[in-house]
Amino acid sequence: MNNPLSQIFRFILKLIFVLSAAVIAVGLLFVALTVFALSLLKSLITGRKSAPLAAFAHFQKFSQSGMWTSGPPRQPSSKTATGQVIDVEARELQDERRKP
Repeated sequence: MNNPLSQIFRFILKLIFVLSAAVIAVGLLFVALTVFALSLLKSLITGRKSAPLAAFAHFQKFSQSGMWTSGPPRQPSSKTATGQVIDVEARELQDERRKP
């Protein structure tokens, strides 16, 4: 039916594709970990939070149910006024630099 030589060639070709996909996946993982490590190193040197940590802190701060959904829901912040509507009059601001 099938030529044994073609079966061997298909097996070698599949093996090459699988190995190349694995090399690419490991390479991308290595690049991502390197960028993350450099970001953390920069945050240690400058004393500022790294961007991924700041993003997680931002989401956690404004999340109603907390960082993980299995925890109890948080109470709304006392800063936010619920049910109050403030009516303002809109006006256009002129940019001094854009006038000819």
